Amino acid sequence: MPVISFGCMRSMHSWQNERFKDIPDKSQTTLEKILRTALAHGINHVETAHGYGSSEKQLGRILPTIPRESYLLQTKVVPCEDPEEFTSKVAKSMERLRVDRLDLLALHGINDYRSLWYSCRKNGCLAAARKLQDKGKLDHIGFSGHGPNDLIMQALNHQEDGGFEFANIHWYYIFDANRCAIQRAAERDIGVFIISPSDKGGHLHTPSPEIQRLCAPLSPMLFNDLYCLQQEGVCTISVGASAPEHFDEHLKVLPYLESRQTSIINEIDNRLRTAMREKTGYERPDHFWDRLPPWDQAPGNINLRMVVWLYNLYCGWGLHGYGRARYDMLNEGSSWVPGNSASQVRDLDFTSIKSIDGLPADQLTELLATAHDVLKKTDLAP
Repeated sequence: MPVISFGCMRSMHSWQNERFKDIPDKSQTTLEKILRTALAHGINHVETAHGYGSSEKQLGRILPTIPRESYLLQTKVVPCEDPEEFTSKVAKSMERLRVDRLDLLALHGINDYRSLWYSCRKNGCLAAARKLQDKGKLDHIGFSGHGPNDLIMQALNHQEDGGFEFANIHWYYIFDANRCAIQRAAERDIGVFIISPSDKGGHLHTPSPEIQRLCAPLSPMLFNDLYCLQQEGVCTISVGASAPEHFDEHLKVLPYLESRQTSIINEIDNRLRTAMREKTGYERPDHFWDRLPPWDQAPGNINLRMVVWLYNLYCGWGLHGYGRARYDMLNEGSSWVPGNSASQVRDLDFTSIKSIDGLPADQLTELLATAHDVLKKTDLAP
């Protein structure tokens, strides 16, 4: 695996699975330029998904023109109750991609216990994927997950049907709560693929002035790449390029990795921790993550962990746009961003939550109310 991967979600024309003839020539030409630029840089891992709209169809018009041995191809398919339906979707993905073999297949979105059960139960989707592997249709099987850490750990520890060989996981400088999953994957020799380090890792493609200052002389994007890739067990980070030049900043990480320069990570880390402590009282934005109950055990199903974390990012490092964008994804009933916002916090009773690090229930209520007022998208100003 290359240390930088080409993630194709942002290079597709549409989230709709359109007929190829309806895809504009410009969109297809741009995708081909991005792909060939990636390969020219040695970024030979291409990652897409069955659910990424027109992505597989578009790639399927380009991949046959490229020597098969020159790239590693991964797609992802959502696990479902019927393993035969899962298998048919994998076959459809391969048909769209115009390949007869996948290098990697991920069970896409093990975000809750239902999707974990669909995947890992006896004769479930993981077993179905192993049958495809036995037929030579694919080489390696893994999973992607946006779920809580305990759920990811169960998937990593699963051993029936051969378990998983790699995992697409969220873990970045701004979000360290999944560190034990990264460590467990390394212990089990499960390859770790970091999902969306620049976008979901803090909108580092459009960084705030504050985090730019704190990360100097590196860009926030470069600092985060280096932080992720120096971690034992992390094999690759995904670059969701939508233009050929989007690889440029990420490629700057290579000399640091080759020379094993880590002192600069510690310098920037100390500076970021100091700034966060001065603004919030804590060194890390996710300080309360494991101390607060998960969303489905919280009053009003508020995603307390996410609300407090986003508020700390907003205050401590000036991640205003990121904080508001992620906060706006709550209340949608999605397993990808579960739970509710703090909009109804004053109508709820938090006395059942014991004092956490000197944060009693009444102060938690006030914190959540303040966070809501700051993070709700009522205007475009920071």
